[in-house]
Amino acid sequence: MKMKKLLFSILLFALTVSSFLLPLSLAKGALFNFASSSSSSSSSASSCCLTLDFLKLQVLLTATLLLVLEDFDKCINTSHARHLLEDDVIRTQTSVDLAKGYMTNADLEKAIKQFGQRCSNISRIYSIGKSVHGFPLWVIEISDKPGEEETEPAFKYIGNVHGDEPVGRELLIYLANWLCDNYLTDPLATLIVENVHLHILPSMNPDGYSLRKRGNANEVDLNRDFPDQFFPLNYNEDSRQPETRAIINWAKDIRFTASATLHGGALVANYPWDGTKDRSTSYFGCPDDETFQFMASIYSHSHYNMSTSKEFPGGITNGASWYPIYGGMQDWNYIHAGCFELTLEVSDNKWPNAAELPIIWRYNKMSLLNLVASLVKTGLHGRIYSSHDGRPLPGIISITGINYTVRAGKTFADYHRLLAPKDKYEVVATMPGYKSKNTTIWLDEGAVSLDFVLDPEFTVKGSVLQNDYDCNCNNKRTLEFVHFLGGFHLELYLIFIATLGFLCLLLLRRGKLKFSTQRLSPVAKRTAVV
Repeated sequence: MKMKKLLFSILLFALTVSSFLLPLSLAKGALFNFASSSSSSSSSASSCCLTLDFLKLQVLLTATLLLVLEDFDKCINTSHARHLLEDDVIRTQTSVDLAKGYMTNADLEKAIKQFGQRCSNISRIYSIGKSVHGFPLWVIEISDKPGEEETEPAFKYIGNVHGDEPVGRELLIYLANWLCDNYLTDPLATLIVENVHLHILPSMNPDGYSLRKRGNANEVDLNRDFPDQFFPLNYNEDSRQPETRAIINWAKDIRFTASATLHGGALVANYPWDGTKDRSTSYFGCPDDETFQFMASIYSHSHYNMSTSKEFPGGITNGASWYPIYGGMQDWNYIHAGCFELTLEVSDNKWPNAAELPIIWRYNKMSLLNLVASLVKTGLHGRIYSSHDGRPLPGIISITGINYTVRAGKTFADYHRLLAPKDKYEVVATMPGYKSKNTTIWLDEGAVSLDFVLDPEFTVKGSVLQNDYDCNCNNKRTLEFVHFLGGFHLELYLIFIATLGFLCLLLLRRGKLKFSTQRLSPVAKRTAVV
């Protein structure tokens, strides 16, 4: 950019100087011819050639200056990427040119279903809802056990959040097909398929795409339609768009560990927070700021040239310091869904020529793959058990010094805690009714597996050992019976038991009752581990 500005200045100066020299040259030639009528023809020709040279130089400088201005204008339109998110830029292109070479919604639906048939051994196709116009929001799940719940992390990719940013939907179909074609032959593809449940929603906004507009059919920006943490926005469920409700319900049904949305108009990996309390444009990191920087760096440094950005150091940026937004999906995922989400700007041009899509895929391919693989290659993973009966406990994992918790799954009590490597962490596992446990780990480049076995909490009331959480001791009749035994009636029962024992002894001696102790079964006792 600086070199182009310098070249522009030099050309402008040269053009200005030549503009002054040309009249002087003409005047000088005319004066010379007038004063020296007997001069040779060669002198006159020389003067004429000099004038023509100036004219040629001026034409050349003017043409060059126009070319630089055109290129300079292109640079201005792509350097500050967030302003490209406005609709006025995309309106400069015709709908026919935009659509050429891109899949229509019908084409996309066909491609997804064909993928499901071709790769049925590692995928399933399902819908999370419908758009305003009733188009299904199709999802591709890729896993060696699609549709089954496992102790594996889940990742989701979402494309085409904005209708006029279609590159993401194309890239995600490329990604799905590459995983299918390279499973069992490529180590990275095999790692992802066998260790992650990857869910791909190519188009969140099919209506906006068909209308060539940023918002959905109701002209609502879907990335401003989620509940906001700073301001009372979008908390009325009835007023949310159907596409937004579909994403929220999807996140409730599946416990996603991480996710990313694909956008266009810049080349950068964006991370939370996306807004600030005072609406200022300034850096505002979330509790897991270091982890998010690490995740964003995985994408940018795996990209062909994202990390070399001059505008964004390292190819990453905090959303609030770049362009604050409110009601965004990224922050909502982290706060309400326990999901670490990035916003990925994958193309400088929001709607590039379709011929460029294979190149853009090649530039983003390793980034898309490595971000998913990072779920199992890094971080902290494990399960939480009860020491009493070994059952899984859907407890909570927290890290000392980080104001954020991750909840273990209800079925297998598995947890997946993303953390930045090369640091020491104190990990705490808690569960209501159980004693918390903590341990310190050193997280290097690789992942760490850490299981917790929690001991139940017990309280002693009188002579009865009571487990406040595992036993159903709130039954009224049970409590009344315990209090009855603990009162003055205890002496009567002792006398009764002694008398009964004495009678049994007499009968046993007389041989009229034969009692075999081998048939006695031990009484089951609940053991408390303290």
